Amino acid sequence: MTDGKLIIFLKNPEIGQVKTRLARQIGNEAALEVYFKLIVMTREVANRVSRDKAVYYSRYADREDSWDNKKYSKHLQRGDSLGDRMHHAVQEVLSEGYEKVVLIGSDVYGLTPEVIEQAFELLDNNDVVIGPARDGGYYLIGMKEANAGLFDLKYWSTPNVFSETVKRIRGQSLRYAQTPLLNDIDELEDLKGTDLYQPD
Repeated sequence: MTDGKLIIFLKNPEIGQVKTRLARQIGNEAALEVYFKLIVMTREVANRVSRDKAVYYSRYADREDSWDNKKYSKHLQRGDSLGDRMHHAVQEVLSEGYEKVVLIGSDVYGLTPEVIEQAFELLDNNDVVIGPARDGGYYLIGMKEANAGLFDLKYWSTPNVFSETVKRIRGQSLRYAQTPLLNDIDELEDLKGTDLYQPD
């Protein structure tokens, strides 16, 4: 299917630079190990999505990593805030001629190809699709137009990111739909019931 493209936002896996809230609880090395597992899970899910795909890296586009260069176009995130970087990526993909774009993070436990495909399908009859995370943020956002107003939040990584974004969607009288509630892995509590971290 070429009417939509999937964007995966990825932090380059470097010790001390990923899962910083989690690292304060279990240490930098263990947090990096958890993040590596999440990357593998995300890649396995994305590989099963029948769409064009792009990886947007935080520091440098890694052409030597395990994301297949033939299956994934690789780019560098650009912008000062997370919102700026997401808006720019969505804008860039839509400018390539795609009708729909869905953007996901790389730290969502329980994400499936079916959830991603559902997001693309929901865009047939909605302007925006958003996937709520248990911590009050969101793990997925999709749209057909690059809407800067949905990304210019003052604060990110707070419990009201999802609700504030929905408020903005409604404020613009946009039609929107939600995908299932899933679990972002940001703190030790989020690891309960997963196989991502087994303390000694």
